[in-house]
Amino acid sequence: MTKLQELAKLGQSIWYDYIRRSFITSGELQELIDAGIRGITSNPTIFEKAIAGSSDYDEAMQLLVAKDLSVDEIYESIVLEDIGRAADLFLPVYEATDGLDGYVSLEVSPTLAHDTRGTIDQAERLFAKLNRPNIMIKVPSTEEGIPAITALLRKGVNVNVTLMFNLHHYKVVTDAFLTGLEQRLADGNDISKVASVASFFVSRVDTAVDRELEKIGEKELQGKIAIANAKIVYEEFGRVFSTPRWQKLANAGAKVQRVLWASTGTKNPLYPDTLYVDQLIGEHTINTVPPATLTAFLDHGTVAVTLTRGLDEAKAHLARLRELGVDLDAITEKLQKDGVIAFSDSFEKLMQAIVNKRDRLLAGKK
Repeated sequence: MTKLQELAKLGQSIWYDYIRRSFITSGELQELIDAGIRGITSNPTIFEKAIAGSSDYDEAMQLLVAKDLSVDEIYESIVLEDIGRAADLFLPVYEATDGLDGYVSLEVSPTLAHDTRGTIDQAERLFAKLNRPNIMIKVPSTEEGIPAITALLRKGVNVNVTLMFNLHHYKVVTDAFLTGLEQRLADGNDISKVASVASFFVSRVDTAVDRELEKIGEKELQGKIAIANAKIVYEEFGRVFSTPRWQKLANAGAKVQRVLWASTGTKNPLYPDTLYVDQLIGEHTINTVPPATLTAFLDHGTVAVTLTRGLDEAKAHLARLRELGVDLDAITEKLQKDGVIAFSDSFEKLMQAIVNKRDRLLAGKK
Protein backbone atom coordinates (compact mmCIF):
# COMPACT_ATOMS: atom_id res chain seq x y z
CA MET A 1 0.00 0.00 0.00
CA THR A 2 1.39 3.42 -0.95
CA LYS A 3 1.41 6.40 1.38
CA LEU A 4 -1.30 7.97 -0.76
CA GLN A 5 -3.52 4.94 -0.22
CA GLU A 6 -2.76 5.04 3.50
CA LEU A 7 -3.85 8.69 3.59
CA ALA A 8 -7.09 7.79 1.83
CA LYS A 9 -7.84 5.33 4.64
CA LEU A 10 -7.45 8.23 7.09
CA GLY A 11 -9.94 10.28 5.09
CA GLN A 12 -7.57 12.53 3.15
CA SER A 13 -7.25 12.50 -0.63
CA ILE A 14 -4.12 13.65 -2.42
CA TRP A 15 -4.71 15.54 -5.65
CA TYR A 16 -1.99 16.70 -8.04
CA ASP A 17 -1.44 20.39 -8.76
CA TYR A 18 -0.08 20.00 -12.26
CA ILE A 19 -1.12 19.28 -15.83
CA ARG A 20 0.62 19.09 -19.19
CA ARG A 21 -0.15 17.16 -22.36
CA SER A 22 2.93 14.93 -22.37
CA PHE A 23 2.26 14.11 -18.73
CA ILE A 24 -1.15 12.76 -19.79
CA THR A 25 -0.15 11.01 -23.02
CA SER A 26 3.06 9.40 -21.72
CA GLY A 27 1.25 7.28 -19.16
CA GLU A 28 2.80 9.17 -16.23
CA LEU A 29 -0.58 10.40 -15.02
CA GLN A 30 -2.01 6.89 -15.13
CA GLU A 31 0.94 5.65 -13.04
CA LEU A 32 0.17 8.28 -10.39
CA ILE A 33 -3.51 7.33 -10.41
CA ASP A 34 -2.49 3.71 -9.86
CA ALA A 35 -0.30 4.87 -6.95
CA GLY A 36 -3.21 6.67 -5.30
CA ILE A 37 -3.48 10.21 -6.72
CA ARG A 38 -7.21 10.97 -6.71
CA GLY A 39 -7.64 14.22 -8.65
CA ILE A 40 -5.99 17.11 -10.47
CA THR A 41 -6.07 20.86 -10.00
CA SER A 42 -4.96 23.37 -12.60
CA ASN A 43 -4.69 27.13 -12.73
CA PRO A 44 -3.59 29.78 -15.26
CA THR A 45 0.01 29.68 -14.02
CA ILE A 46 0.25 25.91 -14.55
CA PHE A 47 -1.16 26.17 -18.07
CA GLU A 48 1.06 29.14 -18.89
CA LYS A 49 4.15 27.11 -17.98
CA ALA A 50 2.88 24.05 -19.84
CA ILE A 51 1.90 25.76 -23.09
CA ALA A 52 4.47 28.54 -23.27
CA GLY A 53 7.31 26.52 -21.78
CA SER A 54 7.16 23.35 -23.85
CA SER A 55 6.79 22.02 -27.38
CA ASP A 56 3.96 19.69 -26.31
CA TYR A 57 1.35 21.79 -28.07
CA ASP A 58 3.12 22.75 -31.28
CA GLU A 59 1.43 20.11 -33.42
CA ALA A 60 -2.00 20.94 -32.03
CA MET A 61 -1.30 24.64 -32.52
CA GLN A 62 -0.48 24.07 -36.19
CA LEU A 63 -3.83 22.37 -36.76
CA LEU A 64 -5.75 25.04 -34.87
CA VAL A 65 -3.99 27.90 -36.64
CA ALA A 66 -4.79 26.26 -39.98
CA LYS A 67 -8.47 26.46 -39.03
CA ASP A 68 -8.09 30.25 -38.67
CA LEU A 69 -9.25 30.17 -35.05
CA SER A 70 -8.95 33.16 -32.74
CA VAL A 71 -6.45 33.20 -29.87
CA ASP A 72 -9.28 32.61 -27.38
CA GLU A 73 -10.52 29.65 -29.41
CA ILE A 74 -7.02 28.17 -29.66
CA TYR A 75 -6.52 28.52 -25.90
CA GLU A 76 -9.85 26.92 -25.09
CA SER A 77 -9.36 24.05 -27.51
CA ILE A 78 -5.96 23.18 -26.05
CA VAL A 79 -7.02 23.47 -22.43
CA LEU A 80 -10.30 21.62 -22.79
CA GLU A 81 -8.57 18.73 -24.54
CA ASP A 82 -6.08 18.35 -21.67
CA ILE A 83 -8.78 18.65 -19.00
CA GLY A 84 -11.07 16.22 -20.82
CA ARG A 85 -8.33 13.60 -21.32
CA ALA A 86 -7.33 13.82 -17.68
CA ALA A 87 -10.95 13.55 -16.54
CA ASP A 88 -11.40 10.42 -18.63
CA LEU A 89 -8.42 8.81 -16.91
CA PHE A 90 -9.86 9.73 -13.51
CA LEU A 91 -13.38 8.49 -14.27
CA PRO A 92 -12.75 5.04 -12.71
CA VAL A 93 -11.66 6.80 -9.50
CA TYR A 94 -14.83 8.91 -9.57
CA GLU A 95 -16.95 5.79 -10.02
CA ALA A 96 -15.09 3.70 -7.44
CA THR A 97 -15.42 6.45 -4.79
CA ASP A 98 -19.07 7.19 -5.64
CA GLY A 99 -18.27 10.73 -6.71
CA LEU A 100 -16.04 11.59 -3.76
CA ASP A 101 -12.84 11.85 -5.83
CA GLY A 102 -11.65 11.60 -9.41
CA TYR A 103 -12.15 15.28 -10.24
CA VAL A 104 -10.17 17.51 -12.59
CA SER A 105 -10.44 21.23 -11.92
CA LEU A 106 -10.43 24.00 -14.52
CA GLU A 107 -10.41 27.67 -13.55
CA VAL A 108 -12.62 30.32 -15.10
CA SER A 109 -10.65 33.17 -16.63
CA PRO A 110 -9.04 35.25 -13.86
CA THR A 111 -10.14 38.33 -15.77
CA LEU A 112 -13.66 37.49 -14.50
CA ALA A 113 -12.72 37.48 -10.80
CA HIS A 114 -14.83 40.59 -10.21
CA ASP A 115 -17.58 39.78 -12.72
CA THR A 116 -20.37 37.66 -11.26
CA ARG A 117 -22.42 37.25 -14.42
CA GLY A 118 -19.38 36.61 -16.58
CA THR A 119 -18.14 33.95 -14.16
CA ILE A 120 -21.50 32.15 -14.14
CA ASP A 121 -21.79 32.21 -17.92
CA GLN A 122 -18.26 30.97 -18.58
CA ALA A 123 -18.40 28.30 -15.85
CA GLU A 124 -21.69 26.92 -17.18
CA ARG A 125 -20.38 26.90 -20.74
CA LEU A 126 -17.12 25.14 -19.86
CA PHE A 127 -18.89 22.58 -17.67
CA ALA A 128 -21.39 21.81 -20.43
CA LYS A 129 -18.71 21.68 -23.12
CA LEU A 130 -16.59 19.20 -21.15
CA ASN A 131 -19.75 17.20 -20.40
CA ARG A 132 -18.22 14.92 -17.80
CA PRO A 133 -19.46 14.27 -14.25
CA ASN A 134 -15.98 14.56 -12.75
CA ILE A 135 -15.17 18.12 -13.79
CA MET A 136 -14.92 20.93 -11.26
CA ILE A 137 -14.94 24.57 -12.26
CA LYS A 138 -12.71 26.77 -10.13
CA VAL A 139 -14.23 30.06 -8.98
CA PRO A 140 -12.39 32.54 -6.74
CA SER A 141 -13.89 33.49 -3.38
CA THR A 142 -13.89 37.19 -4.22
CA GLU A 143 -16.89 39.30 -3.27
CA GLU A 144 -18.21 38.91 -6.82
CA GLY A 145 -17.35 35.22 -6.94
CA ILE A 146 -19.50 34.27 -3.94
CA PRO A 147 -22.93 34.75 -5.60
CA ALA A 148 -21.60 32.96 -8.68
CA ILE A 149 -20.71 29.95 -6.52
CA THR A 150 -24.26 29.76 -5.16
CA ALA A 151 -25.79 30.15 -8.61
CA LEU A 152 -23.58 27.47 -10.15
CA LEU A 153 -24.24 24.92 -7.42
CA ARG A 154 -27.95 25.60 -7.79
CA LYS A 155 -27.60 24.68 -11.46
CA GLY A 156 -25.68 21.50 -10.69
CA VAL A 157 -22.20 22.68 -11.68
CA ASN A 158 -19.40 21.19 -9.54
CA VAL A 159 -17.39 24.02 -8.01
CA ASN A 160 -13.86 24.21 -6.63
CA VAL A 161 -13.87 27.46 -4.64
CA THR A 162 -10.39 28.93 -4.66
CA LEU A 163 -8.20 31.73 -3.26
CA MET A 164 -9.29 31.51 0.38
CA PHE A 165 -6.80 32.73 2.95
CA ASN A 166 -8.66 33.39 6.22
CA LEU A 167 -11.51 32.22 8.40
CA HIS A 168 -13.87 34.92 7.14
CA HIS A 169 -13.33 33.79 3.53
CA TYR A 170 -14.12 30.24 4.57
CA LYS A 171 -17.30 31.13 6.48
CA VAL A 172 -18.68 33.07 3.53
CA VAL A 173 -17.87 30.21 1.17
CA THR A 174 -19.56 27.53 3.28
CA ASP A 175 -22.68 29.70 3.47
CA ALA A 176 -22.63 30.10 -0.33
CA PHE A 177 -22.31 26.32 -0.67
CA LEU A 178 -25.19 25.56 1.68
CA THR A 179 -27.37 28.22 0.07
CA GLY A 180 -26.73 26.84 -3.41
CA LEU A 181 -27.72 23.33 -2.37
CA GLU A 182 -30.76 24.61 -0.49
CA GLN A 183 -31.93 26.47 -3.58
CA ARG A 184 -31.33 23.45 -5.79
CA LEU A 185 -33.28 21.24 -3.42
CA ALA A 186 -36.13 23.77 -3.27
CA ASP A 187 -36.22 23.70 -7.08
CA GLY A 188 -36.94 19.97 -6.83
CA ASN A 189 -33.56 18.89 -8.19
CA ASP A 190 -31.21 16.13 -7.03
CA ILE A 191 -28.35 17.39 -4.85
CA SER A 192 -26.58 14.04 -4.39
CA LYS A 193 -24.41 14.41 -7.51
CA VAL A 194 -23.29 18.01 -6.94
CA ALA A 195 -19.74 18.26 -5.60
CA SER A 196 -17.71 21.14 -4.23
CA VAL A 197 -14.42 21.68 -2.44
CA ALA A 198 -13.15 24.72 -0.58
CA SER A 199 -9.54 25.45 -1.53
CA PHE A 200 -7.72 27.13 1.34
CA PHE A 201 -4.23 28.46 0.61
CA VAL A 202 -1.48 27.72 3.11
CA SER A 203 2.21 28.39 2.42
CA ARG A 204 1.67 31.90 1.06
CA VAL A 205 0.38 32.87 4.52
CA ASP A 206 3.67 31.94 6.17
CA THR A 207 5.64 33.75 3.48
CA ALA A 208 3.72 36.98 4.08
CA VAL A 209 3.47 36.72 7.88
CA ASP A 210 7.12 35.73 8.32
CA ARG A 211 8.08 38.89 6.46
CA GLU A 212 6.21 40.98 9.05
CA LEU A 213 7.62 38.98 11.95
CA GLU A 214 11.15 39.50 10.68
CA LYS A 215 10.58 43.26 10.74
CA ILE A 216 9.91 43.17 14.47
CA GLY A 217 12.52 40.55 15.30
CA GLU A 218 10.02 37.85 16.28
CA LYS A 219 11.35 34.39 15.43
CA GLU A 220 9.22 32.13 17.63
CA LEU A 221 6.11 32.33 15.45
CA GLN A 222 7.81 32.09 12.09
CA GLY A 223 6.64 29.09 10.10
CA LYS A 224 3.71 28.43 12.47
CA ILE A 225 0.92 30.79 11.48
CA ALA A 226 -0.15 29.13 8.22
CA ILE A 227 -0.74 25.80 9.97
CA ALA A 228 -2.53 27.53 12.86
CA ASN A 229 -4.71 29.41 10.39
CA ALA A 230 -5.60 26.14 8.64
CA LYS A 231 -6.43 24.39 11.91
CA ILE A 232 -9.02 26.96 12.95
CA VAL A 233 -10.60 26.65 9.50
CA TYR A 234 -10.79 22.89 9.96
CA GLU A 235 -12.43 23.45 13.35
CA GLU A 236 -15.02 25.63 11.61
CA PHE A 237 -15.54 22.89 9.01
CA GLY A 238 -16.44 20.51 11.82
CA ARG A 239 -18.90 23.01 13.26
CA VAL A 240 -20.63 23.86 9.96
CA PHE A 241 -21.07 20.26 8.92
CA SER A 242 -22.65 19.21 12.19
CA THR A 243 -25.43 21.83 12.19
CA PRO A 244 -29.15 21.11 11.65
CA ARG A 245 -28.93 23.21 8.48
CA TRP A 246 -26.37 20.82 7.03
CA GLN A 247 -28.11 17.72 8.33
CA LYS A 248 -31.22 18.57 6.34
CA LEU A 249 -29.15 18.66 3.16
CA ALA A 250 -27.24 15.51 4.11
CA ASN A 251 -30.55 13.71 4.59
CA ALA A 252 -31.38 14.64 0.99
CA GLY A 253 -28.11 13.07 -0.21
CA ALA A 254 -25.70 16.02 -0.19
CA LYS A 255 -21.95 15.45 0.12
CA VAL A 256 -19.88 17.65 2.41
CA GLN A 257 -17.81 20.42 0.89
CA ARG A 258 -14.37 19.12 1.80
CA VAL A 259 -11.55 21.48 2.65
CA LEU A 260 -8.76 21.37 0.09
CA TRP A 261 -5.33 22.55 1.23
CA ALA A 262 -3.74 24.47 -1.63
CA SER A 263 -0.36 26.18 -1.99
CA THR A 264 1.26 23.36 -0.03
CA GLY A 265 4.70 23.43 -1.57
CA THR A 266 7.21 24.73 1.00
CA LYS A 267 8.57 28.08 -0.15
CA ASN A 268 11.08 28.64 2.67
CA PRO A 269 14.05 26.25 2.23
CA LEU A 270 14.62 26.33 6.00
CA TYR A 271 11.31 24.55 6.60
CA PRO A 272 10.69 20.82 6.04
CA ASP A 273 9.69 20.18 2.43
CA THR A 274 6.67 18.16 3.57
CA LEU A 275 5.57 20.64 6.27
CA TYR A 276 2.25 21.55 4.67
CA VAL A 277 1.35 17.93 4.04
CA ASP A 278 2.47 16.28 7.27
CA GLN A 279 0.76 18.88 9.47
CA LEU A 280 -2.55 19.03 7.59
CA ILE A 281 -3.78 15.44 7.60
CA GLY A 282 -7.37 14.90 8.65
CA GLU A 283 -10.70 13.40 7.68
CA HIS A 284 -12.79 14.98 4.92
CA THR A 285 -9.82 16.90 3.48
CA ILE A 286 -7.81 17.05 0.28
CA ASN A 287 -4.25 18.21 -0.22
CA THR A 288 -3.33 19.23 -3.75
CA VAL A 289 0.42 18.95 -4.04
CA PRO A 290 2.89 20.15 -6.69
CA PRO A 291 5.27 17.57 -8.20
CA ALA A 292 8.27 18.28 -5.95
CA THR A 293 6.16 18.07 -2.81
CA LEU A 294 4.62 14.77 -3.87
CA THR A 295 8.06 13.30 -4.51
CA ALA A 296 9.26 14.49 -1.10
CA PHE A 297 6.20 13.16 0.71
CA LEU A 298 6.42 9.75 -0.91
CA ASP A 299 10.07 9.62 0.13
CA HIS A 300 9.93 10.81 3.73
CA GLY A 301 6.48 12.15 4.60
CA THR A 302 4.62 10.99 7.70
CA VAL A 303 1.15 9.44 7.53
CA ALA A 304 -0.76 10.32 10.71
CA VAL A 305 -3.79 12.43 11.64
CA THR A 306 -2.41 15.84 12.64
CA LEU A 307 -5.13 18.42 11.93
CA THR A 308 -6.95 17.85 15.18
CA ARG A 309 -3.80 18.01 17.27
CA GLY A 310 -2.54 21.17 18.93
CA LEU A 311 -5.65 23.28 18.34
CA ASP A 312 -5.19 25.21 21.59
CA GLU A 313 -1.58 25.86 20.68
CA ALA A 314 -2.66 27.09 17.24
CA LYS A 315 -5.12 29.52 18.81
CA ALA A 316 -2.39 30.71 21.20
CA HIS A 317 -0.09 31.39 18.23
CA LEU A 318 -2.79 33.49 16.55
CA ALA A 319 -3.50 35.36 19.78
CA ARG A 320 0.21 36.10 20.20
CA LEU A 321 0.34 37.37 16.62
CA ARG A 322 -2.44 39.85 17.43
CA GLU A 323 -0.60 40.96 20.58
CA LEU A 324 2.43 41.71 18.45
CA GLY A 325 0.30 43.98 16.26
CA VAL A 326 0.51 41.81 13.13
CA ASP A 327 -2.86 42.03 11.36
CA LEU A 328 -3.48 38.59 9.86
CA ASP A 329 -6.82 39.64 8.34
CA ALA A 330 -5.22 42.53 6.48
CA ILE A 331 -2.37 40.30 5.29
CA THR A 332 -4.71 37.58 4.02
CA GLU A 333 -7.05 40.03 2.29
CA LYS A 334 -4.03 41.35 0.40
CA LEU A 335 -2.98 37.79 -0.42
CA GLN A 336 -6.34 37.18 -2.07
CA LYS A 337 -6.08 40.37 -4.13
CA ASP A 338 -2.48 39.53 -5.08
CA GLY A 339 -3.56 36.00 -6.02
CA VAL A 340 -6.14 37.32 -8.47
CA ILE A 341 -3.53 39.63 -9.99
CA ALA A 342 -0.92 36.86 -10.24
CA PHE A 343 -3.32 34.51 -12.02
CA SER A 344 -4.40 37.34 -14.33
CA ASP A 345 -0.77 38.08 -15.18
CA SER A 346 -0.14 34.40 -15.94
CA PHE A 347 -3.24 34.30 -18.10
CA GLU A 348 -2.09 37.34 -20.07
CA LYS A 349 1.37 35.78 -20.54
CA LEU A 350 -0.26 32.57 -21.72
CA MET A 351 -2.44 34.36 -24.26
CA GLN A 352 0.57 36.33 -25.50
CA ALA A 353 2.55 33.10 -25.87
CA ILE A 354 -0.25 31.69 -28.01
CA VAL A 355 -0.25 34.87 -30.11
CA ASN A 356 3.52 34.54 -30.62
CA LYS A 357 3.32 30.86 -31.57
CA ARG A 358 0.39 31.51 -33.90
CA ASP A 359 2.22 34.38 -35.62
CA ARG A 360 5.35 32.26 -36.13
CA LEU A 361 3.29 29.45 -37.64
CA LEU A 362 1.45 31.86 -39.91
CA ALA A 363 4.77 33.26 -41.06
CA GLY A 364 5.90 29.75 -41.93
CA LYS A 365 8.52 29.62 -39.20
CA LYS A 366 9.12 26.77 -36.77
